Amino acid sequence: MLEKTVYRQLLSRAFDIPVSVTYWDGKEEKYGDGEPVVKVRFNEQIPIKSFTDKPTLVLAEDYMRGAIEIDGSIEELVASAYRSAGSFLTNNPFLKHLPKMSHSEKNSEKDVQSHYDIGNDFYEMWLDKTMTYSCAYFENDDDTLEQAQMNKIHHILNKLHPEAGKSLLDIGSGWGTLLFVAAEEYGLKATGITLSQEQYDYTKQQIQERHLEGKVDVLLEDYREVNDQFDYVTSVGMFEHVGKENLGLYFQKVADFMKPDGRALIHGITGQHVGAGVDPFIIKYVFPGGYIPNVSENLQHIMDAKLQFADLEPLRRHYQKTLEMWYANYQKVEDKVEAKYGKEFARMWGMYLQACAGSFEGGNIDVMQYLLEKQPSGNGLPMTRQYMYDADKAKVSQEA
Repeated sequence: MLEKTVYRQLLSRAFDIPVSVTYWDGKEEKYGDGEPVVKVRFNEQIPIKSFTDKPTLVLAEDYMRGAIEIDGSIEELVASAYRSAGSFLTNNPFLKHLPKMSHSEKNSEKDVQSHYDIGNDFYEMWLDKTMTYSCAYFENDDDTLEQAQMNKIHHILNKLHPEAGKSLLDIGSGWGTLLFVAAEEYGLKATGITLSQEQYDYTKQQIQERHLEGKVDVLLEDYREVNDQFDYVTSVGMFEHVGKENLGLYFQKVADFMKPDGRALIHGITGQHVGAGVDPFIIKYVFPGGYIPNVSENLQHIMDAKLQFADLEPLRRHYQKTLEMWYANYQKVEDKVEAKYGKEFARMWGMYLQACAGSFEGGNIDVMQYLLEKQPSGNGLPMTRQYMYDADKAKVSQEA
């Protein structure tokens, strides 16, 4: 009875939408005004101490094994919890005590491979043809996922205002689409680095199939091992993997990679408020070693690296929509995922995609693009941001 009383207190103020909860004794309680939008069922009793210590991990694991069932949108439930000031998600004690995590080169390689080397065939099931696993950019409401991912790549490269014939480094180059576009459409000599064997092999194969030898290269190595300098640097979804203790080093390396008057576009998940940090579920099941810095952390490290801000753009709603489209794709293949990887794995990924969409929707996390310059001469970027959009218009005109 005591545990149920505590659960009542926690859940009654956890959401800003009407929710019904059916407890392990079969009794249903409704919280909030109106007809429940989401229904939660506890199929068994969950010790309250484990729940209050690490709520996201406990709820996720119990959902994965079927001890908790959710009827309705997990995205809406999570977004509601992050909007509610009294929610256990906005008062998570785990965030106040960061776990000890090593981000040595060996451990970083292991962390990245544990996520990205699940297998290209897994990601091919629900990503679009570009194999881009990061926030898309929706210029129009009816953009397909593939169009939006290509929009994002062009938006990144256009911001750099690149000149053909110059060099570009992509830190954490994924399956290589940005590298291919940089070489094929912008005339850049592009180099990517990744710690994922699967991504490295895929990129190498694409370089051959696209006849980009001599124009694109990919290295299977840690960003800390690179010593060359480049005219332009890009990094998409990378700094979330380096660890809190290495963020300063990461941005210093970005500066080291840039030639004088060079430019960098750094794109990554960022909390606008203190507390984005880490999540025990994400660390255990999705991104081992992951850490989401808030904006002020990144800005301080960028200033410490003596880099100059040229532009900062939040893309929160774009990532929410990206995740929603990924989940729509995932739903179509979830049976195949379950058959190959097991039921708990399949439920975990479906929940993860929805929960992340809810986290962006509720404003718990954001994604930012930082446009940076090194020792700018004053003759590099145009005076206004209009050039970023005019480049796309010019490209469309040429294609027409």
